[in-house]
Amino acid sequence: MFDANFKACEEVIKMAAEARVGKSEWEVKVPEKPLKEKLYFENLKAKVIDTNLCSHCLTCACVCPVDGIIAVDGVDFPDYEDRCTDCGACVRVCPRFVYEPRSGLGSYIDFIAGRSKRFAGQDGAMVTELIVSAMEMGMIDRGLFVGRDEKWATEIFHVRDPEQLAISTLGGTKYTFATVLPELKKAVRFTKRGIGVIGTPCIVSGVRKLQQEFPIFREKVKLVVGLFCTENFHYDDISKFLQEKGVDFDKLIKTDITKGKFIATMSDGEKVKFKVKELEEILPSGCNVCTDFTAVESDASVGSVGSEKGFSTVAVREENAKKVIEYIKEKGYADFGEADTSQLDFLIGHKKKREENIKKD
Repeated sequence: MFDANFKACEEVIKMAAEARVGKSEWEVKVPEKPLKEKLYFENLKAKVIDTNLCSHCLTCACVCPVDGIIAVDGVDFPDYEDRCTDCGACVRVCPRFVYEPRSGLGSYIDFIAGRSKRFAGQDGAMVTELIVSAMEMGMIDRGLFVGRDEKWATEIFHVRDPEQLAISTLGGTKYTFATVLPELKKAVRFTKRGIGVIGTPCIVSGVRKLQQEFPIFREKVKLVVGLFCTENFHYDDISKFLQEKGVDFDKLIKTDITKGKFIATMSDGEKVKFKVKELEEILPSGCNVCTDFTAVESDASVGSVGSEKGFSTVAVREENAKKVIEYIKEKGYADFGEADTSQLDFLIGHKKKREENIKKD
């Protein structure tokens, strides 16, 4: 067991030292332990998990050298007393160990509306268009997509060819947590050109921490597409909630949130509708403290708010995303129009107000 743990820990050490190739010395800065006599995971547990600050992004699971951190109902390391190497990787990458909430529209080069001509999606399918176009450009050779099984539990697909997008379950919004970042750990081992990552604001923050702390993620992750997000849910909680509302998962084909209502559409045309506010009873505590609606740290962020029906709103934030948009325009792969940023003000304000109310309580 010791040998296995040591070899796994070596892998993290090599990633940390990669920026200093050719030098005989390297150093790693690890945050100070608030609980000095405890393991780093115990500090993560005490400061983030037990205080309900955890966003369930699983960045910690991505870098754990012994793959001991897992997601069940929450985030846990069941046998950390025996297996934790106390390397400190988990606290180095946790976006909420030292939490700096972000909000607003963030910085951007352009705010536009887009609708792919090649792909069908819940709105304008611009997330798919961005990733596939980046593949065609040679920027990346794979994208991490969130799919689902027949019961709407999330699954991660490593899409390397547009033909894989024929899998219908890759489209549409899933309002449950997904193991994107643990899968990123696998992707960096096999990619030759680079990876495109799609995720909610907390996942985007996790990717940025990974890039900040480990050079291999800076080298391998070439495009980060963020999703507009008000909240996400644990699968067991939301599936039970929806079933009690009358949703038949054997017939469910689409879920959507629009104009303050959650809408579940079945294959027979039946729709189950209720106010989004009702979901507050199962809202994870980590979402309560999040103020980032537009994924401000992404290269480009995408959502439906701010565009007419059938279009995606796209915030083009970084030069790499701008190049992909220019390629899409050059190829005529999408229709473009203007986005109304003022329409985002309510949801940006909603997340900020919710976090302020939690602080008061």
